[in-house]
Amino acid sequence: MLNNKSILITGGTGSFGRHCCAEILSRYKPKRVIVYSRDELKQSEMAADPRFMNKAMRFFLGDVRDKERLIRAMSDVDYVIHSAALKQVPAAEYNPHEFIKTNINGATNIVDAALTAGVTKVIALSTDKAVNPINLYGATKLCSDKIFVAGNSYSGKCATRFSIVRYGNVLGSRGSVVPHFLKLKKTGLITVTDPEMTRFYLSLNEAVDFVLKCLKDMHGGELFVPKMESCKVKELVKAIAPECRQKVVGIRAGEKKHETLIPSDEAHRTYEFPRHFIIQPVLPYWQDSTKSLGGKPCREGFTYTSATNPERFSVVKLRGICQMIADDSGMDIKLLPNGISKNGVNGNGLNVNRNGNGASNGNGVRLNGTLRKLKREIAAI
Repeated sequence: MLNNKSILITGGTGSFGRHCCAEILSRYKPKRVIVYSRDELKQSEMAADPRFMNKAMRFFLGDVRDKERLIRAMSDVDYVIHSAALKQVPAAEYNPHEFIKTNINGATNIVDAALTAGVTKVIALSTDKAVNPINLYGATKLCSDKIFVAGNSYSGKCATRFSIVRYGNVLGSRGSVVPHFLKLKKTGLITVTDPEMTRFYLSLNEAVDFVLKCLKDMHGGELFVPKMESCKVKELVKAIAPECRQKVVGIRAGEKKHETLIPSDEAHRTYEFPRHFIIQPVLPYWQDSTKSLGGKPCREGFTYTSATNPERFSVVKLRGICQMIADDSGMDIKLLPNGISKNGVNGNGLNVNRNGNGASNGNGVRLNGTLRKLKREIAAI
C-alpha cells in the first residue's frame, strides 16, 4: 500500500510517530516519509538514529498552527497521519487557549492544507477522552474529530478523504503511567489516583498496526475503534511493584474513573467486527459504503467502556509488557518472576526474547507465547 508513496506524519518525533516511521520503513519501500514537527532537537536526535538513516526520510520543521507551512509540507504527499496534539489533561485546564490553537485550529489547518495539496487520505488519531468529555483536552479532541469527519463534505470533486482512529492509553509512550510507576518502584512507594480506576491499554506495536490497517481500509468519515484489553490501576501496580506501599492521592481534575470508547448515543451508528468497531459518520453519501465493509450493527444502548470490557489483561501479560518497556528505557529493573526469563518460556507461555529474528517491535524485542498471540490478534484485524 505504501510502496513508492509519500507519507507525512505530524508529531513524527513523538512515541507513536517514531514507531510508525520505523514500521513503515521496515515493511514498505516508500518514496518519502516526512516527519513534520516543531522540535528541532528531537528531529536531530531522530535523524541520528540508525533506524531512520534511510534515503526516504525527510524532516520538516513546522507547527500545525501554521497552515501555509502545512500546505508546503504536503506538496505531492499521498497520505497524512495526524498524530500531533497537546495531550496533558492538567496542562489543558491551565492553558486552554494553547490546546485550542493546536488541537482544534491545527485540525482545521490539516484539513484545509490536505484539500489544497490534493492529499489522497488523511487519518487522525483521537482518544477515549473525546467521548463525553469532562476536561478541556477531551473537548478539543472531540472538536477535532468533528472537523475531520466534516472535511469529507468539503472535498467535493477532490479525492481527499478523512477518517479517525480512536483508542485508549498506549503502554510505554511518553507520558504513559508505566514509566512513571517503574521509576516510583525504586522508591518503595507508588502513588495512585484510585486503585479501582480502569483504563483501556494497547502497545505501540498494536497502535501502529491498527492505524496502518485503517489507513488502507478507510472510505472517509469512519471512526475506527480497536478492541482492546482493560485493567484496573491496582492490577497494573501489582504487575510492576507488588512489594511497594501504595498511597491513594485521589482523582485529578478532569479525570474519569472509567473511560468510554463508544457511548450509547453512538450505538445506532456502530458496526462490530471481529477485532474492531466502526462508527459511521452522519453523512448521507457514506451509507452506501457500509455494504462493502461487512460487520454487524451493535444493539441499541451498546457501550464500550473500560469498566465493563470483557477483555482483561492478566497480571502475567502486563508484567511481560512492562518488562520490555523497562528494558527499552534502559532501566535496570526485573519484573519477571523466577522461571520466566528473556530467553525461556514458563508454564504461562510468556517469553521475551531480544534478538533480530521473528516478530519484533522497532527495538528488536521478539514477542513469543502470550505476547505473540496478542500481536497476532491485532495483526488479524
